[in-house]
Amino acid sequence: MPRVALVTGGMGGLGEAVCIKLAALGYKVVTTYSPGNAKAKGWLTAMNAMGYGFRAVPCDVSDFDSCKTCVEEVVRDVGPVDVLVNNAGITRDMTFKKMTKADWDVVVGTNLDSVFNMTKQVMDGMVERKWGRVINVSSVNGQKGAFGQTNYSAAKAGMHGFTKALALEVARSGVTVNTISPGYIGTKMVMAIPQEILDSKILPQIPVSRLGKPEEIAGLVAYLASDEAAFVTGANISINGGQHMF
Repeated sequence: MPRVALVTGGMGGLGEAVCIKLAALGYKVVTTYSPGNAKAKGWLTAMNAMGYGFRAVPCDVSDFDSCKTCVEEVVRDVGPVDVLVNNAGITRDMTFKKMTKADWDVVVGTNLDSVFNMTKQVMDGMVERKWGRVINVSSVNGQKGAFGQTNYSAAKAGMHGFTKALALEVARSGVTVNTISPGYIGTKMVMAIPQEILDSKILPQIPVSRLGKPEEIAGLVAYLASDEAAFVTGANISINGGQHMF
């Protein structure tokens, strides 16, 4: 019986690469998308024309009731969630001096509250079935901080605190909870940065002298979702080309 993987924010960037990788490995893949996303239908049509068989469900990951409705639909139409990838995230970058309460709330809500909101819907089932994987996508900036990202860095750091505590609670039930912390990855968003900024400001920070590939992140997620990763829990795995070592 194929396992069901639910990936939040799976339309584009890292999330899309994760969806593709998991589908290639035989998972039934469902992604969430923001309600009102006008591009969602076109993305799903294009992906499924390539044979992936994705499902997509609207969900405001910062809203608990929306997450509850989303997972109920997935369970009803596809099956119980075996793998949850908490990937959805946004930025509202500015110095703390300029940051408003609304700027703080929207980033913490989407990046951190979402982890509780989604995981809460699937954890009891995973524990009852004695198997489950929760993979939280954090960031190198949650480890080292970043200028202009007090909201984002705090939310991403908080994700791993959640990971460690929950991993302790469910380890004996065959459920693992892990964090990955990517560095600069060659997504469309990063590739939109002017080349001179990439060459002068970003690439010199990365010892391997290149951006990461979305497929490399997806490969790590796929490993953590596998049976072979059953002994890995409560971990925060850096995948940043050596940009931050500790």
